[in-house]
Amino acid sequence: ITNLFFGLLRAAVVIALFDARGGAPVAGYGLRESVTFMGVAQALIGWVALWGWWDLLRSVKTGEIANDLQRPVDFFWYWAAQDFGRAISQLLMRGIPLLLAFGLAYPIVWPADAGQAALLGISLGLAWFGSFAWRFMFSLVAFWTTDAMGVARIAIFVQMFLAGFFLPITFFPDAVGGIIRLLPFAGMVNTPIEIFVNVARGPDALAAVALQTFWAAALYLGARLVLAAGIRRLTILGG
Repeated sequence: ITNLFFGLLRAAVVIALFDARGGAPVAGYGLRESVTFMGVAQALIGWVALWGWWDLLRSVKTGEIANDLQRPVDFFWYWAAQDFGRAISQLLMRGIPLLLAFGLAYPIVWPADAGQAALLGISLGLAWFGSFAWRFMFSLVAFWTTDAMGVARIAIFVQMFLAGFFLPITFFPDAVGGIIRLLPFAGMVNTPIEIFVNVARGPDALAAVALQTFWAAALYLGARLVLAAGIRRLTILGG
């Protein structure tokens, strides 16, 4: 309910913007696309854990990680499976109902066709994986400090701001927006929403998904390297 309230509030601000411009498009977004952007952004909060994710960080801090490392499963994918379950639950029980309720208040835009919907599904999957790998990586800072919560909160804020959660990246000045688009965070929120509202279609959408794929792989590699370094540092029972 809180997320829906803030989504409606953000939509009201966008409507005021377009009223002040006489309904003229803003950076390729019409009124319906912009309003839909705000609703979908609110619906994705749980999918990519945009407000934070502290489970792994606390596991390292409390020493519970010792048990996890002894399980006969890969440590990264063990946590990825848990987070994917969390994300699916958030999407089904929070994100989709929120978006449907939002659609009752405002006429929103939906993917134009089956191809666009399929590309959206791929983009959403990559958004989750990129977000998880980023969260996994900064959580492991706990190997090197007694309290990594401050670092984690900064990392979450950077992710939220640069992902295009507050407003579409195209609303930024061209030079700034161009740089932000090249960073890994845009693929966590902005890219799937642009596909959802049909602002990114055809070659543009494919290029955006390709960039998502690149960053998902890069973040995965980074997470693996940080994990390996952290395990080398870890001492359990004097061993």
